[in-house]
Amino acid sequence: MNWAPSPFTGRSYGLMMVLRVWEMAKSTFYWRLHQEPKVKGRPGPVGSCTDGELLEHIRAILADSPFHGEGYRKVRARLEFQGVRTSQLRVLRLMRENQLLAPHRRGNPHGPKAHDGKITTERVDEMWGTDMTSTITTAEGQAAIFFAVDHCSLECVGIHAAKRGTRFEALEPIRQGVRECFGTFGKGVAAGLALRHDHGSQYMSDVFQEEVRFLGVTSSTAFVREP
Repeated sequence: MNWAPSPFTGRSYGLMMVLRVWEMAKSTFYWRLHQEPKVKGRPGPVGSCTDGELLEHIRAILADSPFHGEGYRKVRARLEFQGVRTSQLRVLRLMRENQLLAPHRRGNPHGPKAHDGKITTERVDEMWGTDMTSTITTAEGQAAIFFAVDHCSLECVGIHAAKRGTRFEALEPIRQGVRECFGTFGKGVAAGLALRHDHGSQYMSDVFQEEVRFLGVTSSTAFVREP
């Protein structure tokens, strides 16, 4: 700044004028001038090798891999197999800073063609929605809760809690709803009903899909990344 020319006089500003504007002592300026820049990094021991050496190990592992990209967890595991011990966060930081992370699909909102924001129907028993959540119990630990809700009345037509969240447990709220709303349980009794669910393994399993078809229910999977 002190070497920059003034647009009015054409002469440089000079160090003393710049320091007066900055309200800085001359001694402070020279002290800061001779300070070594601090290298940003995590405090603590460096580890078995420096960042530069670790980066070369990472590049070698990626070069030997038959795949187009590798995740940082697998890279750290291979480093440890080679005798280079380090943390996952350090590997992640170096791979992120050097654009070495495996490419992944970010996904885009699909707009009104996929979902216009309306989830209700004109009449009851036209579409049900089913999903799963989990909770913690003081006596038995974690439990899975499956439920089914009517898209018109917002009534919970079935709910079921179980220790394990399997495909068989996911069917229970549907069975409860069919018995309650259609009066019986049998082949084709719920014809005309659509069941909206996500792409979870319980709902996409053959067991779940076959029983839904047996009841006459049409499976309606939700749009990917469109809740």
